Amino acid sequence: MRTGIIGTGRIGSTLARILVAAGHQVVLAGARGPRALGPLVTELGTAASAAHPAEAAARTELLVLMVPFGAVRGLLPPHAVQDKVLVDATNAFGGPGAPADLGGRGSSDLVAEWYPGAQVVKSLNTMHFETLAVAGTASGDRLAHFTAGDDVKAKEIVAGIITDLGFAPVDTGPLHSGGILQQPGGPLFNRPLTEAQALAWISH
Repeated sequence: MRTGIIGTGRIGSTLARILVAAGHQVVLAGARGPRALGPLVTELGTAASAAHPAEAAARTELLVLMVPFGAVRGLLPPHAVQDKVLVDATNAFGGPGAPADLGGRGSSDLVAEWYPGAQVVKSLNTMHFETLAVAGTASGDRLAHFTAGDDVKAKEIVAGIITDLGFAPVDTGPLHSGGILQQPGGPLFNRPLTEAQALAWISH
């Protein structure tokens, strides 16, 4: 599967590296345009290419948002992600380290509202980039990455990618309730858990 990654900061570039290492193809997009991504594309080799955000959406089956949450609305024309799996890996902050006040709504609820034709899955947002870079190939128990969404097939697709990366997919439920668990201020945010620990927490 070819995966688009919009946002190539520390977390987005880390995801690109481990996806390519796991045998996936990636299309990268960032705020400064494809030319600025030349060094990263060169590093990743023939499995990577760069594009503008809408082009990345058109060329991929699955798209991961790794931009600041405030940049998500209007980032893509809604038709660009029609019927595509859209992974919301953003985090909504209202200040340094403080979760944004969204009036009780989940940040992924808003993403789904802005892109109503997409199959939105909240995932890949809870782990620090330094952990993400190495934990999937480390020895010992697999760490969990969480998935929340209302489309079962979309969650299965994302879970398959998580497994390819060497992590354990753990389903936290529907997009609203499961997404709130993962976002800043939620109990699963920035909390590395093994698969067993995550499943025990979910079932408690």
